[in-house]
Amino acid sequence: MTSTLDILEKLIGFDTVSKNSNLELATYVEEFLQLRGFEVHRITDPGGEKTGLYAEKGPAGDGVLLSAHTDVVPVEGQSWTKDPFRLTQEGNRVYGRGTTDMKGYVASVLALADRAAGSELREPLKIALSYDEEVGCVGIQQMLGRLAPMLGQPRACFVGEPTEMQVAVGHKGKAALRAVCHGQSGHSALAPKFANALHLATDFVSELRALQKIYADSGNTDLAYSVPYTTFHVGMMSGGRALNIVPDRAELTFEYRHLASDRGKDILDQIQSAANRVSVAYRDMFPEARVEVEQYNAYPGLDVPETESVIAYAQKLAQSNATTKVAFGTEAGFFNELGIPTVVCGPGSMENQGHKPDEYLELSQLASCDAMMDRILEDLSH
Repeated sequence: MTSTLDILEKLIGFDTVSKNSNLELATYVEEFLQLRGFEVHRITDPGGEKTGLYAEKGPAGDGVLLSAHTDVVPVEGQSWTKDPFRLTQEGNRVYGRGTTDMKGYVASVLALADRAAGSELREPLKIALSYDEEVGCVGIQQMLGRLAPMLGQPRACFVGEPTEMQVAVGHKGKAALRAVCHGQSGHSALAPKFANALHLATDFVSELRALQKIYADSGNTDLAYSVPYTTFHVGMMSGGRALNIVPDRAELTFEYRHLASDRGKDILDQIQSAANRVSVAYRDMFPEARVEVEQYNAYPGLDVPETESVIAYAQKLAQSNATTKVAFGTEAGFFNELGIPTVVCGPGSMENQGHKPDEYLELSQLASCDAMMDRILEDLSH
């Protein structure tokens, strides 16, 4: 545990909130792995302020891939009683931003890399570290073009998001969208003579709520989730400049989180049809009235069939007979779409510790993760 905790202390000390650069952390990890015989590649973002890493050690072949992200969520507005960017140990817990989500897992992976340096591998150990996962899996999407050819086809991929070391075989996909509603400006004393963009926006919200009802009442369901159907959520709406001016523009930002059995393209088509219905309802009186929808980000869901051998393999390594599905999204769907058998399994509880002030990780969880890494090393070495 000393090695893993020493590494975790270093990782927590890097302020890698998504708005910041992760280059200092990446340099530390890159040098750490190179000193232990890993071939390391940087996959830098378009602006050059952040980088992902891909590292590999061992003979050519399929091997096992360990995946994680290096960014963390902000601490502003939260009441911390400890320095979030300094590892603090109290009793059987270690505190700091990212201990659970997900630098604890990264530290365990690096500690495994240290042990692998003294082992003769018969298959390669592969490590992928991304950036900007916390803002919608942006980094991995930017990395994939260069990353995919390097990965090959590992026989298993473990994404180490916090699952309390349970083997997670599914999560919903997500898409983030923006709707811009165009109306006409005019004096509010003559309001009925103009197309109020906020009225278009609220009508569009009503359409989304009706779509939600359809999915809730008669859509596909998966009882492994606490909300077992595809969901729609409007997070922000804005419009208007003054009370006495009819607004000519309104904007709302919304999302859908979908079961893997509900295709994202089909849902997007339904949303576009809803926008068209709202536009047509105004068009006879106000030809310029319209609702424009743009999907600006998305990541795929994950749903690993029960028959996939990666599940039994993961259960053996994690010493767990159960499987679960998680409410939050991960990068696992991207690896799964590359044809790589993928599950999610890592230390800590997202529900109890993730994204919260005084985020912490139980040392017993970290020990369990280290034990799983030992089993991975043994499997790759024999």
